[in-house]
Amino acid sequence: MSGAISCTWRDPITDEEMVDLVRSHGGNAVAGWWSRVSGHSLGWVGARDGEGLLVGFVNVAWDGGDHAFLVDTKTRGSYQRRGVATAVVRLAAARARDAGCEWLHVDFEPHLRAFYFDACGFRPTDAGLIHLR
Repeated sequence: MSGAISCTWRDPITDEEMVDLVRSHGGNAVAGWWSRVSGHSLGWVGARDGEGLLVGFVNVAWDGGDHAFLVDTKTRGSYQRRGVATAVVRLAAARARDAGCEWLHVDFEPHLRAFYFDACGFRPTDAGLIHLR
């Protein structure tokens, strides 16, 4: 990752910045989402370029005990394939460990398997899922 990118735990991020980040890679941004979610998080990592632009993000939800969950890993479209997402996941894992969590969970779409398993060090495990809608 370029030295011009800095990653910060519990980086102050506005809802407007999150909407812009999601739209930058073609995602469907929902205004107000970050304002509603952030208060329920153990923490999150924001990655910013030298100008302060939000270029990466990951949220860490948790159960209040041993289990933390990565949610919504995002990288600005023009910054993808530069190690930004790997860096935010690594910092998130370190901070979850520092908070006393023993396990870090993530789920993802199949095309992200190499990223989470190879680049980030997750391992396959059995899990269950119920689609509620």
